[in-house]
Parts: sequence; C-alpha cells; structure tokens
Amino acid sequence: MSTLAPAPARPPRLTGRLKVVLAVLLVAQFTLAVDFSILNVALPLIGDGLGFSLANLQWIATAFALSAAGFTLLFGRVGDLVGRKRVFLAGLALLGLASLAGGLAPTPEILIAARVAQGLATAAATPAGLALLTTSFPEGPLRQKALGLNGALMSAGFTTGATLGGVLTDLLSWRWAFFVNVPVALAVLLVAPAVIEESRPADRPRIDLPGALSVTLGLLALVYGLTQAGEHGWTHPATLAGLLAGAVLLAVFYAVESRAAQPLIPVHVLRKRTVAWGNVLGLLAFVTETSLVYLLTLYLQKTLGFSALAAGVSFACLGLGTVLGGLLAPRVIARASARAALVGGGLLQAAFTAVLLLLGGTPASLWLQLPATFLGGVGNMLVIVGFMVTATAGLPDREQGLATGLASMSQQVGITMGTPIMSAIVTATSAGAVSAGAVLHGVRAAVAVNAALVLLGVLVAVAALRGAGARGADPAR
Repeated sequence: MSTLAPAPARPPRLTGRLKVVLAVLLVAQFTLAVDFSILNVALPLIGDGLGFSLANLQWIATAFALSAAGFTLLFGRVGDLVGRKRVFLAGLALLGLASLAGGLAPTPEILIAARVAQGLATAAATPAGLALLTTSFPEGPLRQKALGLNGALMSAGFTTGATLGGVLTDLLSWRWAFFVNVPVALAVLLVAPAVIEESRPADRPRIDLPGALSVTLGLLALVYGLTQAGEHGWTHPATLAGLLAGAVLLAVFYAVESRAAQPLIPVHVLRKRTVAWGNVLGLLAFVTETSLVYLLTLYLQKTLGFSALAAGVSFACLGLGTVLGGLLAPRVIARASARAALVGGGLLQAAFTAVLLLLGGTPASLWLQLPATFLGGVGNMLVIVGFMVTATAGLPDREQGLATGLASMSQQVGITMGTPIMSAIVTATSAGAVSAGAVLHGVRAAVAVNAALVLLGVLVAVAALRGAGARGADPAR
C-alpha cells in the first residue's frame, strides 16, 4: 500500500494588508533617512537667507544629530512600554509639524529649534517603525524580505537626500527641503492608524529613570564630542570633554543596568552575542557608507570642480546599488546565513572601496567611481541587512523595541561618527591645503582607512558570529 508524500510547504507570502503595512513603514523610514542629508548642500544658502554666522552654521546639522542619536534608545524602550504604534504616529506628527516650522522659520533660533524637533521625531519614529516591522512579520523569510527592503530604502534615502536637497534648492528654495516632509507625514498619519496594529508587551514595567538619564546624557555627550571633532579637530577641548563625558556616562549606565530591578536594557540582552556584535557591525557599516559619501562629495567638488547638484546626481549609482543589495540580501540569508551576508557583503564593499584609491584628478575617473560605488553599495547593503537580522533575531516580541532601538542607535551614531573621522584624516594628510591635488591625496588616505574599517567588520563577523544560524540566531550565549 503506497502512501502519498506530503506536499512541500509553500513559502509564506505577503497578504494584501501586510503589503500596505510594509509600504507605510517603508515610506516613513525612507523619509526619515532622507532628512539626514537633505540639508547638506543647502547650508550656505540657509546661512545667507537667515543670517547664520559661519561658526553657527554647523549647528543646523549638529542639533539634528544630537537629538536623533541621543534619544533613540530611550524612545525605543518607551515604545515597548506605551505602544510602538502610538510612538511611531507621534513621531511622524512631530516630524510634519517640525518640518513646517523649519520651512517657515524667520530666524536662526526657530530653525535650530525645528531641527531639534526633527531629530526627536526621528529618534521616536525610527526604532518604533522598525519594531512594528519586526513584530508585523514573523521571523524568517518574510521578516528578512521586509528588513532587506527597509535597509535598502533607508540607505538609498541617505544618498537620495543629497540629490533631492540640491534639486529643491536649485529649482525652488531651501525651504522646500523642509516642506517636502509635510505631505509625506500627513499621508502616513492618515493611512497608518487603519492598517497597523498596536504592538507592546503584555507586562509593562516602569521606566528605569537612572538608566534612561545616564544613557541619554552619555549619547548626547558622545555625539557632541564627535561633531566637535569634525568642526575643530580631535584634540580640541570641547571634543575631548564630550568624548570623555560620554564614555563615563555610558559606563555609569552599564553599572546602573546591572543592578536595576527593571532595567531600561536588560544586561542579558547586551551580553547576547548576536545583539552585541551585530550592533558593532552595524556601526561600522554606517560609519563607512555615510563617510564615503562625504569623501566623494569632497573629491567631486574640490578636485573635479563639480557643482553640488552634479555631485549629488552622481550618487544615483550608489543608491541603485543599495537597492539591489537590499533585494539580494534576504535571498543570501535564506540560502546561506546572516553571517554569510555580513562576510560576503563586507568583502565586496571593501574591494570596491579600495578601487577608489585609483581615482585621479580628471573627470575620466567617473568611469571608475560610478561602477565602484554601485558594487560597493550592493556589498554595504548586504552588511546592513545582515546586521539588522542578526541584531533583532532570537528575541521575544516584548524586547523588539529595545533591539530595534539599539540597532537605530548604532545606525545614527555611525552616521554621526563617519564624517568627523574621515574629515580629520583628510585634514591631517592634506596638511590643511585646499588645492585639488592636496584634497585628492587626503581623500585617498581616508578611502584607505574606510576600506580597512570594512575589513575589520569582516573579521568581526568571521570570529564573533561563528555558528550563528541562517536567521542570525545565537546558538550559544
């Protein structure tokens, strides 16, 4: 008597509602990523229009970075306690209002206040959105696909911001770099309440106030020190004071969490191998990607003499590479492992970052830069999605807001760290000269360091994540 073999299980598919949920969350995350870079090319015009002094102009970027990175971990945990959907919608509402205020700002003070509010909106909405993504899609292929698309659009958003900012500033006004967020935030606020389900743990502990205070102040001090390094150098008193205060406060935070009855971040989560090393890899991924955009902007404008708009358009190849990498990453992880995506993507990114050492002083080098940034972007996105899957896998839903808060913090601190590190290398190796040849020499030196940091990430993935499974699960402690 023969028996029929059971039919193979069908791979899970996105339902109609999940497609709408995914679209809403991706649009929001893309918009938040664009905000990191959309004002970069418009800073001189903003300064002229509102009367910013040259010394105070950098606070347009610094005010955003401080609040976005400093409060991410706190708001990620708040989402766990009061509801991620509620925090996500509040963050988008604040983004829309802050963007409207920034676009209408008549004075530097109001513009800086709007940038602080935009940073707080990003700190609230980014981890909450990621947590909604991970809890809406079950761990496995669907979540990997969602995280791949999310990572691709977030990375593409950063590079798109530079281009979009140049286009809006040239064709309309720098104020439209703010106004563009308003209809997007409004559309998300209209659709999201009907399609996204609330997500929060059944048991809601109290906020760990000492932990929240020490980690927030520590991150604020650390990011302040990094931004001062980019402005004044690594030996400036403000840089050293910020970095030292940040290190001390983060050490205090760890000590507080080790003893707290209801910690903001349970120490067992920080000690989990995939969470700890996954976030180190995420930090390196964002340090290298965003700082490479800065280096190539410097090269294109100072060495080749391109306009800000032309330089921004050239990053379309990098953006396309990140989108392709985001689409490929879930397949690589499903067929091999998250570790394979981290190692393979890192090797690809390092190889094509090193190719940029061959850049010359003529526009003919674009034929080298464009394919190298495209393929490097593919590799970088494999690493980013591998990091997201690794850092959020194997944790219960009640800790997903915490996990995504840590991942968002790694992303935003990495974005903040990259430019001052590379700027300091360019300045040191070019001896402060601004000639085309001196800038090219400095950029090459920084590109070499960038490639070395990517290789460091590969070594970390090989050594620290040995034995991690296809979904980034940690089989060991």
